[in-house]
Amino acid sequence: MQSMRPVVFITGGSRGIGASVAQMAAARGYDVAITYRTEREAAEAVLAACRASGAKAFACQGDVVVEADVIRMFDEAEAGLGRLSHVVNNAGVTGKSGRLEDAAAEVLRSCIDVNVTGALLVAREAARRLSTRRGGHGGSIVNISSAAARLGSSGEYVWYAASKGAIDSLTVGLARELALDGVRVNAVSPGMTRTDIHERSTQDLGRLERLKPFIPMQRIGEPEEVAEAVLFLMSDAASYITGANLPVTGGR
Repeated sequence: MQSMRPVVFITGGSRGIGASVAQMAAARGYDVAITYRTEREAAEAVLAACRASGAKAFACQGDVVVEADVIRMFDEAEAGLGRLSHVVNNAGVTGKSGRLEDAAAEVLRSCIDVNVTGALLVAREAARRLSTRRGGHGGSIVNISSAAARLGSSGEYVWYAASKGAIDSLTVGLARELALDGVRVNAVSPGMTRTDIHERSTQDLGRLERLKPFIPMQRIGEPEEVAEAVLFLMSDAASYITGANLPVTGGR
């Protein structure tokens, strides 16, 4: 049975920014579906926090790189919570930091597979479900990009920056494509944010503190600050905003 609450589907919702978006959305009246690839315990902890706020919450296991998984996860979310109204395209990886000349092909391929192909598959499925042209009720898509797309991330992971440049292009193009179909498409571009991606993915333990002096506000952002931007773009307060990319960077 369809809930009266809006339903948001968040890829990569078990940790970091995705988990913060899920918990904030739950506290503000959304039912929440999150996806995860391997970390069931982390996903269950996010679900518990969402349910404590009074939301219905559902987790879908799968890999955004696999088309069948993407379709199945959307199907499971709608079966569990009802018709989706919002999609947050968040799942992403960086790979171990370093110079491009030293990067292994599998690192480059994995980053593009998840951050570009995966994001495109999720965006495609979101468009199919939300578009009034295809029988949906409209809604919004928020893509998680990165300040890296603008800064280039030289010496760290230019491949990741390139993948997020693709997200910026996706946002503009899809926003225009769906503008008459009741679907708004926007992006949020976080800067340095206090999540475990730096230790888990880049394997660069001191990155946050090393780069903090380059941030005009001289501090690292919190995932909740990024989540606030996502929730704003999802909300009716942003009803005339589509194709926008909101930086959350402390001025960097």
